[in-house]
Amino acid sequence: MKILLLAPETPETFWSFKHALRFVSKRAAFPPLGILTVAAMLPREWEIRLVDLNLARLKDADLRWADYVLVSAMIVHHKSVQEIEARCAALGRALIAGGPLFTTGHESFPDIPHFVLGESEELMDELARDMEAGTVKQFYESEGRPDVTNVPTPRWDLVDHHHYATMSVQFSRGCPYDCEFCDIIVMNGRVPRTKRPEQLIDELEGLRQRGWKGSVFVVDDNFIGNKAKVKELLRAMIAWRKRTNPRMEFFTEASVNLADDVELLRLMVAAGFNKVFLGVETPSVESLKECHKLQNARRDLVACVKTVQNSGLEVMGGFIVGFDHDTPDIFQRQFEFIQNAGVVTAMVGLLSALPKTQLYKRLRAEGRLLDESHGDNTEAFCNFIPKLDREVLVGGYRSLMQRLYEPDAYYQRVREFLRQYRRSGPRVYVSRSDIEAFFKSLWLLGVRYPGRFAFWRFLVHALVHHPKSFSRAVTLAIYGHHFRLVAAKL
Repeated sequence: MKILLLAPETPETFWSFKHALRFVSKRAAFPPLGILTVAAMLPREWEIRLVDLNLARLKDADLRWADYVLVSAMIVHHKSVQEIEARCAALGRALIAGGPLFTTGHESFPDIPHFVLGESEELMDELARDMEAGTVKQFYESEGRPDVTNVPTPRWDLVDHHHYATMSVQFSRGCPYDCEFCDIIVMNGRVPRTKRPEQLIDELEGLRQRGWKGSVFVVDDNFIGNKAKVKELLRAMIAWRKRTNPRMEFFTEASVNLADDVELLRLMVAAGFNKVFLGVETPSVESLKECHKLQNARRDLVACVKTVQNSGLEVMGGFIVGFDHDTPDIFQRQFEFIQNAGVVTAMVGLLSALPKTQLYKRLRAEGRLLDESHGDNTEAFCNFIPKLDREVLVGGYRSLMQRLYEPDAYYQRVREFLRQYRRSGPRVYVSRSDIEAFFKSLWLLGVRYPGRFAFWRFLVHALVHHPKSFSRAVTLAIYGHHFRLVAAKL
């Protein structure tokens, strides 16, 4: 059996890091973890190839070679999947589609003959038998929540890790919270399910033995959803570091209540975590209550950010504008919050009603839905009728994004972060690509592109006042270039 796995092309967004990749000579930010995990569930004797459309073009010869084509996608991949759908139909290739895009919206793809909906672990044996027999059904749908301790190690042998800036692993699925706009609980439930610590250590050791030296994204919905299990994992990671001295750093996503647990912060830093994405959302308490994000409404969010950054973890923040309770001053309030808190990587998006979420259902019942979400919340697109005037909302969003990443404001925010940041944990290694990125930044940011004078002032400030965090400062300057170009296209 010949199986072609496809990873769709990711459009230019904050998370694509497209404009930062050229500094480190990488071709994509992240490998396609989902489809690599699916590959590990297929029979070992099958011939399996992977084409990542973020690295290479899909050729007709690739499609003609395959008995079946499998694609895994998120909502942001909608356009790329439509192109895959058309090409498979034109060449008569059987396409089997799975992942969040199809679990919540398979109806948008009438020319795809086969779907795997929900988590696939308990469906793959049946699907493989049907593929062998040539009797693949239209739908395979998971009814429960699989035990993730049975999830196999991804097929890393199918990719060349040198092409990627970051590797990815997963420890848990699910989130205990009930945010109205979030589709995590739709797909993965509210009870976090975790792998065994030794299971994840084996995955990390596999990456280390393959020669990976760099950043690893722990892609959990909420890494600290089960704090007891996470602390057990972190202690195992610390012991593994002592045995093997891996040259890896980690980052992940978590809820803001991370700031409440000093022990958890200490363990994360000791295990090698250096960044965490927090869903801050908004400084408006009324809007937080509206979207049921009560865990954020009862606390001083600026103080939480500073607590996390003082511990040695850089906070990347998710922010949203467009809630029903947002007033026209929300854009200025967001700007001031982000600047004062020192959230350098501030990923601000327009509120979007994702399929099957509580927000989607509410807006549909109110007759306010206009279109399906595009999955890219940095796009100046609102798929429902907002309470704020639409022109005010979209115009205010564009202006906010451009203000946040204008060089002077951006570098001021980095200075505030560096003032708070207390670097600790394992030693930071400077790689050859880091050195290459530094010299490219001197030319591209210091000479070629606008904002050069602000860049030089910032670089001198970082070198004089924060020499131990200088490499981090250079990295953030490069990220700022990427974010600035994304914001300019809104």
